[in-house]
Amino acid sequence: MGNKPARMYTKVTGAANVRKKYMGGIPGSKITIFDMGNLSREFPVSLSLVAKEACQIRHNALEAARIFSNRFLAQGVGRSNYYLKIRVYPHHVLRENKLAVGAGADRISSGMRHAFGRPIGTAARVKRGQKLVSVSVEAQDVGDAKEALKRAGHKLPTPCKIVVDKGEDLLAL
Repeated sequence: MGNKPARMYTKVTGAANVRKKYMGGIPGSKITIFDMGNLSREFPVSLSLVAKEACQIRHNALEAARIFSNRFLAQGVGRSNYYLKIRVYPHHVLRENKLAVGAGADRISSGMRHAFGRPIGTAARVKRGQKLVSVSVEAQDVGDAKEALKRAGHKLPTPCKIVVDKGEDLLAL
Protein backbone atom coordinates (compact mmCIF):
# COMPACT_ATOMS: atom_id res chain seq x y z
CA MET A 1 0.00 0.00 0.00
CA GLY A 2 1.40 3.38 -1.02
CA ASN A 3 1.72 6.61 0.88
CA LYS A 4 -1.26 8.89 1.34
CA PRO A 5 -1.04 12.32 -0.31
CA ALA A 6 1.31 14.79 1.36
CA ARG A 7 -1.51 17.31 1.80
CA MET A 8 -2.88 15.11 4.60
CA TYR A 9 0.24 15.75 6.71
CA THR A 10 1.42 19.26 5.75
CA LYS A 11 -0.60 21.22 8.33
CA VAL A 12 1.06 21.69 11.73
CA THR A 13 -1.59 20.65 14.26
CA GLY A 14 -1.33 19.41 17.83
CA ALA A 15 1.68 18.53 19.89
CA ALA A 16 4.70 16.93 18.27
CA ASN A 17 5.25 13.17 18.60
CA VAL A 18 9.02 13.04 18.99
CA ARG A 19 9.75 10.62 21.85
CA LYS A 20 10.74 7.65 19.73
CA LYS A 21 11.92 5.57 22.65
CA TYR A 22 8.29 5.16 23.78
CA MET A 23 7.03 4.20 20.32
CA GLY A 24 7.63 0.98 18.49
CA GLY A 25 7.66 0.25 14.80
CA ILE A 26 8.66 3.65 13.46
CA PRO A 27 9.89 3.33 9.88
CA GLY A 28 13.41 4.62 9.38
CA SER A 29 13.99 7.99 7.76
CA LYS A 30 14.77 7.87 4.04
CA ILE A 31 17.13 10.82 4.34
CA THR A 32 20.51 9.74 5.71
CA ILE A 33 23.05 12.15 4.22
CA PHE A 34 22.78 15.81 5.20
CA ASP A 35 26.12 17.22 3.91
CA MET A 36 27.17 16.73 0.28
CA GLY A 37 29.78 18.04 -2.12
CA ASN A 38 33.11 19.43 -0.98
CA LEU A 39 32.91 19.59 2.84
CA SER A 40 36.46 20.84 3.42
CA ARG A 41 36.48 23.97 1.26
CA GLU A 42 35.19 27.46 2.13
CA PHE A 43 33.08 29.03 -0.64
CA PRO A 44 32.52 32.78 -1.08
CA VAL A 45 28.79 32.67 -1.94
CA SER A 46 26.07 30.96 0.10
CA LEU A 47 22.37 30.63 -0.85
CA SER A 48 19.48 29.16 1.14
CA LEU A 49 15.99 27.86 0.40
CA VAL A 50 13.60 29.44 2.92
CA ALA A 51 10.03 28.32 3.70
CA LYS A 52 7.35 30.99 3.24
CA GLU A 53 4.76 29.13 5.38
CA ALA A 54 4.83 26.85 8.41
CA CYS A 55 4.30 23.20 7.47
CA GLN A 56 5.42 19.60 7.95
CA ILE A 57 7.76 18.13 5.34
CA ARG A 58 7.82 14.35 5.11
CA HIS A 59 11.15 12.55 5.01
CA ASN A 60 10.60 11.26 1.49
CA ALA A 61 10.03 14.83 0.19
CA LEU A 62 13.27 15.97 1.85
CA GLU A 63 15.10 13.03 0.30
CA ALA A 64 13.67 13.82 -3.15
CA ALA A 65 14.80 17.46 -2.85
CA ARG A 66 18.26 16.35 -1.65
CA ILE A 67 18.77 13.83 -4.46
CA PHE A 68 17.66 16.23 -7.16
CA SER A 69 19.69 19.25 -6.03
CA ASN A 70 22.80 17.13 -5.39
CA ARG A 71 22.63 15.52 -8.83
CA PHE A 72 21.92 18.85 -10.57
CA LEU A 73 24.91 20.52 -8.89
CA ALA A 74 27.25 17.57 -9.43
CA GLN A 75 26.49 17.56 -13.16
CA GLY A 76 26.45 21.35 -13.51
CA VAL A 77 29.42 22.61 -11.48
CA GLY A 78 31.32 19.44 -10.55
CA ARG A 79 31.44 17.44 -7.34
CA SER A 80 34.27 19.46 -5.77
CA ASN A 81 32.85 22.93 -6.54
CA TYR A 82 29.86 23.12 -4.17
CA TYR A 83 28.71 22.34 -0.63
CA LEU A 84 25.08 21.33 -0.03
CA LYS A 85 23.51 21.04 3.42
CA ILE A 86 20.03 19.89 4.43
CA ARG A 87 19.18 22.03 7.46
CA VAL A 88 16.05 20.29 8.83
CA TYR A 89 15.66 16.83 10.36
CA PRO A 90 12.42 14.79 10.37
CA HIS A 91 11.82 14.32 14.12
CA HIS A 92 8.02 14.33 14.20
CA VAL A 93 6.40 10.87 13.96
CA LEU A 94 3.34 10.72 11.69
CA ARG A 95 0.50 8.42 12.70
CA GLU A 96 -2.38 6.91 10.79
CA ASN A 97 -5.50 5.13 11.99
CA LYS A 98 -6.03 2.48 9.33
CA LEU A 99 -9.64 1.43 8.98
CA ALA A 100 -10.74 -1.94 7.67
CA VAL A 101 -13.10 -1.78 4.71
CA GLY A 102 -15.18 -4.42 3.01
CA ALA A 103 -17.58 -7.14 4.10
CA GLY A 104 -17.29 -8.05 7.76
CA ALA A 105 -15.13 -5.03 8.58
CA ASP A 106 -17.52 -3.90 11.32
CA ARG A 107 -16.60 -6.96 13.41
CA ILE A 108 -12.84 -6.35 13.01
CA SER A 109 -12.26 -2.62 13.40
CA SER A 110 -13.45 -0.34 16.16
CA GLY A 111 -13.71 2.74 13.93
CA MET A 112 -12.54 5.90 15.65
CA ARG A 113 -12.64 4.45 19.17
CA HIS A 114 -9.13 4.71 20.73
CA ALA A 115 -7.86 6.04 17.40
CA PHE A 116 -4.25 6.85 18.29
CA GLY A 117 -2.86 5.38 15.08
CA ARG A 118 0.23 3.49 14.07
CA PRO A 119 3.47 5.21 13.01
CA ILE A 120 3.80 5.48 9.24
CA GLY A 121 6.78 7.80 8.85
CA THR A 122 8.50 10.95 10.05
CA ALA A 123 8.31 14.63 9.13
CA ALA A 124 10.22 17.83 9.82
CA ARG A 125 8.17 20.62 11.40
CA VAL A 126 9.17 23.86 9.69
CA LYS A 127 8.39 27.40 10.79
CA ARG A 128 7.82 30.36 8.52
CA GLY A 129 11.18 31.83 7.46
CA GLN A 130 13.21 28.75 8.40
CA LYS A 131 16.10 27.67 6.16
CA LEU A 132 15.57 24.24 4.59
CA VAL A 133 18.54 23.74 2.26
CA SER A 134 21.80 25.72 1.91
CA VAL A 135 24.26 25.71 -0.98
CA SER A 136 27.73 27.28 -1.05
CA VAL A 137 29.42 27.84 -4.43
CA GLU A 138 31.89 30.03 -6.29
CA ALA A 139 30.61 33.34 -7.70
CA GLN A 140 30.48 32.07 -11.31
CA ASP A 141 28.28 29.07 -10.32
CA VAL A 142 25.49 31.06 -8.64
CA GLY A 143 23.10 30.51 -11.56
CA ASP A 144 23.33 26.73 -11.25
CA ALA A 145 22.92 26.92 -7.47
CA LYS A 146 19.79 29.07 -7.79
CA GLU A 147 18.30 26.68 -10.34
CA ALA A 148 19.06 23.65 -8.12
CA LEU A 149 17.38 25.31 -5.12
CA LYS A 150 14.40 26.42 -7.21
CA ARG A 151 13.82 22.90 -8.51
CA ALA A 152 14.36 21.38 -5.06
CA GLY A 153 11.66 23.73 -3.78
CA HIS A 154 9.20 22.14 -6.24
CA LYS A 155 9.63 18.84 -4.38
CA LEU A 156 8.56 20.39 -1.05
CA PRO A 157 4.95 21.00 0.10
CA THR A 158 5.42 24.68 0.95
CA PRO A 159 6.16 27.73 -1.17
CA CYS A 160 9.83 28.64 -0.91
CA LYS A 161 12.11 31.55 -1.73
CA ILE A 162 15.86 31.76 -2.33
CA VAL A 163 17.88 34.02 -0.05
CA VAL A 164 21.55 35.03 -0.40
CA ASP A 165 23.25 34.41 2.96
CA LYS A 166 26.82 35.35 2.10
CA GLY A 167 28.58 37.04 -0.80
CA GLU A 168 26.00 39.57 -1.98
CA ASP A 169 28.80 41.96 -2.94
CA LEU A 170 30.27 39.34 -5.31
CA LEU A 171 26.94 38.90 -7.10
CA ALA A 172 26.60 42.61 -7.89
CA LEU A 173 29.65 42.53 -10.17
